[in-house]
Amino acid sequence: MKNLVIQISILILLFSGSIIAQEKSFYQKNGKAINGYDPVSYFVENKPVEGKENFVYSWNNAKWFFSSQANLEMFKADPEKYAPQFGGFCAYGVSENHKSPTDPAAWTIVDNKLYLNYNPKVKELWSKDIPTRIQKANELWPALNKPN
Repeated sequence: MKNLVIQISILILLFSGSIIAQEKSFYQKNGKAINGYDPVSYFVENKPVEGKENFVYSWNNAKWFFSSQANLEMFKADPEKYAPQFGGFCAYGVSENHKSPTDPAAWTIVDNKLYLNYNPKVKELWSKDIPTRIQKANELWPALNKPN
């Protein structure tokens, strides 16, 4: 009986952990993550490139668009590497303890991580002290990322 209780407890912990891991969601506009821009393009082309309707992948409750099959495959192989930080919400806004939408053209890659901002003007504010902003955002994000 004791073994059965332990086994059930372990299953409950494993199951609840997988549910929590699946609750991650990303900012979307019209059902598209990053407004339909290719997340891999920021890394391989050093610029945002609009994705195409024929290269779409569903991941973490969002539709991700890609400019090529190669980029789609790179993302599928390691989505955490290419997905924007803080669920694609404005990194500056998260550091100020709120969620804001983002402009795909206002972006930065720091330590191989993609950060998006509300607009180019907010990106300027973000750029004045990126390490402190990232630290603050990392501290605040877990509470902001909780489901409503």
